[in-house]
Amino acid sequence: MGNPGTLKKGLLVSVLSYLGFETYQVISQAAVVHATAKVEEILEQADYLYESGETEKLYQLLSQYKESDDAELLWRLARASRDVAQLSRTSEEEKKLLVYEALEYAKRALEKNESNFAAHKWYAICISDVGDYEGIKVKIANAYVIKEHFEKAIELNPKDATSIHLMGIWCYTFAEMPWYQRRIAKMLFATPPSSTYEEALGYFHRAEQVDPNFYSKNLLLLGKTYLRLHNKKLAAFWLMKAKDYPAHTEEDKQIQTEAAQLLTSFSDKN
Repeated sequence: MGNPGTLKKGLLVSVLSYLGFETYQVISQAAVVHATAKVEEILEQADYLYESGETEKLYQLLSQYKESDDAELLWRLARASRDVAQLSRTSEEEKKLLVYEALEYAKRALEKNESNFAAHKWYAICISDVGDYEGIKVKIANAYVIKEHFEKAIELNPKDATSIHLMGIWCYTFAEMPWYQRRIAKMLFATPPSSTYEEALGYFHRAEQVDPNFYSKNLLLLGKTYLRLHNKKLAAFWLMKAKDYPAHTEEDKQIQTEAAQLLTSFSDKN
């Protein structure tokens, strides 16, 4: 039989090792719970700042966590970067940096969680923004990728009116594409991206059904699409709704002005 002292020592080491492992597991689980709670707290702060229109404060808050692996944090940082880029006081040089930065955050969000509808939506938006700096060929080449991610966002969350609206914009953009851009598209693709005003209209109406009056631009584009389809009665209906929409943002004010101008222009022709 072996040395009793050695046996006891071995048992003690085994017990201590087991207790150490159990303690490690408890500490690890507590750390995960704490980290999750912290992320939820940050997201709550971020959403409050977003709803309050505190664009720069939101960007400053989320920039502290730019190395995060959390998809919810990352897509919000992509959105915040893009929002700062669109501020009138942001210089052109800084705007370009922010646009590319936003794409990187959106890409990482998607890599961390491919089932996150918002990551797909913001990745598509950011790819479209970057296309403005890389020329018409790149912008058209990215069109299929953009469409694919908007469609995936809608599939993952059919109740997100914004994703549906953006898919409508994609269709509207290609329905009214100028002839020279169509020519470039035909050179790039055997079957270039295309759409119709009817298809765009379907998405704008669907967005409105999901969340009525959620966005002044959706009302404006319903009016503009009906104008393209030569239905002045329904165009006037939606343009009036856009004109009368309460202006909470600078964009709302611009949309009110455009809707009023369109109403005046085609009523003068009658």
